[in-house]
Amino acid sequence: MTNFFYKFFKLILKPIYILYYNPKIYNKENLSVEGSVVIAGNHIHLMDQCNTIISTKRIIHYMAKREYFDSAKTRWFFKITGCIPVDRSKKDDNAVSAALDVLNKGGAIGIFPEGTRNKTKEKLLPFKFGAVSLAEKTESYIIPVAVTGTYKFRSKNLKIKFGKPFKIENMTLEEANNKLYNEISQMIDELKQIA
Repeated sequence: MTNFFYKFFKLILKPIYILYYNPKIYNKENLSVEGSVVIAGNHIHLMDQCNTIISTKRIIHYMAKREYFDSAKTRWFFKITGCIPVDRSKKDDNAVSAALDVLNKGGAIGIFPEGTRNKTKEKLLPFKFGAVSLAEKTESYIIPVAVTGTYKFRSKNLKIKFGKPFKIENMTLEEANNKLYNEISQMIDELKQIA
């Protein structure tokens, strides 16, 4: 049922999203890698995950804070579109288990390594290890994604870029996390230079 509702809502909402926000998306072809993937990006707005969802035919199971599932107003939508609730107040073994299950079946997980929206003036918040840990445990590819600009009607500067997929091979988790951080940071700089 999740697959049906995911595709149903995407069919309806994708053209509305594109028409309203006018996102410029670069390197969508990097999402075409087969097998399990962890798509990890910076987090500046509630709508960030939509940029990935509209860029691929794959179903992306996003990790979402549990608060969205606590409210009857939002619970139904996050549930039927395949989101995985995460209790950010502790190490959430249930969320990890659910994400590993998706990846072990060859699926795709979306995650924000910063752990929350970046409301500071810093380019990026420090990255948590969830993305690289999930990828390492399941031998999944990691696909970095960067987003810059503002979410306004017919935005002139909302830009998204997908980096090249990589696997955690011959790297420690710390090295992999640094690589992910640095690649997203570099893509943010590149997007800001595009007129």
